[in-house]
Amino acid sequence: MLNIGCHLTVSKGYEYMGEKILELGGNTFQFFFRNPRGGKAKALNMEDVAKLEAIMVENNFAPILAHAPYTLNMAGQKEDVYDFAKMAFREDLERLESLPCHLYNFHPGSHTGKGIEWGMERIIKGLEEVVFKECTTTILFEGMAGKGSEIGSTLEELAFLLKHVTYPEKFGVCLDTCHLWETGYDLVDDLDGVLEKADNLIGIDKVKAIHLNDSKNPLGAHKDRHERIGEGTLGIDTIYNIITHPFLKDKPFYLETPNEEVGYKSEISLLKELVAHGNNR
Repeated sequence: MLNIGCHLTVSKGYEYMGEKILELGGNTFQFFFRNPRGGKAKALNMEDVAKLEAIMVENNFAPILAHAPYTLNMAGQKEDVYDFAKMAFREDLERLESLPCHLYNFHPGSHTGKGIEWGMERIIKGLEEVVFKECTTTILFEGMAGKGSEIGSTLEELAFLLKHVTYPEKFGVCLDTCHLWETGYDLVDDLDGVLEKADNLIGIDKVKAIHLNDSKNPLGAHKDRHERIGEGTLGIDTIYNIITHPFLKDKPFYLETPNEEVGYKSEISLLKELVAHGNNR
C-alpha cells in the first residue's frame, strides 16, 4: 500500500485536514503549526484534534508530519535568530505531545558564512537545549539541496548530526527527492547506489519520511526548485522506481509539488495507479 499525502493548511483546523486528504485520495499529510515564515502558533482546539485522531484511526492513516517554519534557523549567527529558533522548536515539540502526530521535520539551518562545521556544532548545541527527555516525537533533519550556506545537503552531514545529537533515538531524516537530485545524487541512473549509501551512512530505518517532488533543474543544480510529478528532470520512471523501491515503498511520502488541491488529487491518483498497475499504465 502506498502511503501518500500532500501539504495542507492548518488554518481550517485538524478535522478539516483529515477529511480533505481523504477527499484527495491520500492517507497522510504534512502541515505547518504556524505561518511558514514565522509568527505565533494558533491555540489548539482539543475537540478538533480528537476528531482528526478518530479519522486517522478509522482510515488507517500513515504518520502525519508537522513542518517547522522556514525562518527557524538552528545555525543562526545572530542571537535573536537563534533564540527564535529554540523558542519555536521547543514550543512545537510541547504542542506535538497533544497531537496524533509524531514526526516533526525541520531544515537543519544555514551557517551564513561561518562554515559547515561551525553550523553543525551550533545546531547540535541548540537541540541539546530544547529537546526534552520525555519527548515522544521523532525529529527529522530534512536533507537540503545545497543552496547557499545550507547545512544537511549531503548524507555525510546528516549522518554527523544524527550521531552527535543528545537523545539520538529521537531523531531521524526526511529525504527530499528534488533536494537529493539537485545536491548531486543521481536518482535517475543510480537509485540503488544512492539508497545503499544512505543505508550505510545513516541507516534506512532512520529515514522516516520522503518529500516526493520532481525537479525543475538538472542534476547537481543546488537551486531547490520543485516540479510537478513526471514533469521535471527526474521524470515519471524515476518517481515510480522511488515509490516502489524495497528500501522506501513502506515509508510515508509527502508531495510538495507546485500545485493546488486539484493538482495534488491528480498526482495522488497517478501515483496510486502506478503502484497498483506498474509503470505500464
